[in-house]
Amino acid sequence: MALTTEGLLDMYRKMVTIREFDSRAVDEFHAGNIPGVVHTYIGEEAVAVGVCSTLRRTDKIVSTHRGHGHTIAKGADINLMMAELFARSNGYCHGKGGSMHIADFSVGMLGANGIVGAGMPIATGAGLAAQLEHSDGVAVAFFGDGASNEGAFHGSLNLASIWKLPVIFVCENNRWAVGVPASYALSVEDVSVRAMSYNVPGVTVDGTDVLAVNEAMAQAVQRAREGLGPSLIECKTYRWRGHAEQEGDPPDPRPQNEQDFGPANDPIDKFSNRLKEQGLASDSELAQMNQEVTTAVAEAIAFAKASPMPNPEDALTDVFAP
Repeated sequence: MALTTEGLLDMYRKMVTIREFDSRAVDEFHAGNIPGVVHTYIGEEAVAVGVCSTLRRTDKIVSTHRGHGHTIAKGADINLMMAELFARSNGYCHGKGGSMHIADFSVGMLGANGIVGAGMPIATGAGLAAQLEHSDGVAVAFFGDGASNEGAFHGSLNLASIWKLPVIFVCENNRWAVGVPASYALSVEDVSVRAMSYNVPGVTVDGTDVLAVNEAMAQAVQRAREGLGPSLIECKTYRWRGHAEQEGDPPDPRPQNEQDFGPANDPIDKFSNRLKEQGLASDSELAQMNQEVTTAVAEAIAFAKASPMPNPEDALTDVFAP
């Protein structure tokens, strides 16, 4: 399905929103306003937006510890997201989930997961549910290069393949699992080649090119909706910051030339240049959109700061067992 100008501009807005949201979250974390740990998605915006732009609101996604970008791309409310980061009672999880565990079932976001690889079996289950309901819904599992070494990856792909489940496995290969380079930890150069072991189509795309991600994803979604089973898409991308924002700020283990790689291949710059070259947006129009996003994120921070703290007596609510 061809993307409209409106659709392309919406993709740009979402990419800029992800960048601004996480950039401001970094500032607020270091100002002492956000507890816990924050894993930013800065530099990887093209993956989440390229993927989610092919999905319906009712389609399901399962995220990772680095999940703000997926949540925004799927259509979540940034006010409620920011309130959750600030551990406020009107956040998505009433302040109990924090940065790593945001969920919004109303937009098909089944939740982020702090355990490496643990989201893939959940997405596989969501795909099974869609199949049993005889719908043409799809489920997407986001995961990193490190997670492709987990047993959950292999078990999920195998099960999804033999049952022809409508699941799309999206590997965000940002070349580093915490401080371990993929060049050391992976037995293959491309995660996508592992798909052939499970009789599943696998493709590697430029994860800094939102349209390349979108095109690969659109093909996988069509295949899934037609009952032909799962696909594996590997997006070669790069995170700009260290593994996490945390107390003490441990040194980034990546060599400087690798740290410079991300900003030199900025997915937002790439996309904005393409929009201007094709006459779909001018510098002033994009600047206007950028300003609107900046204002919206600032308002989300103000909303979070004005939100109430959780009540101590609510500590045991929202649990599954008494």
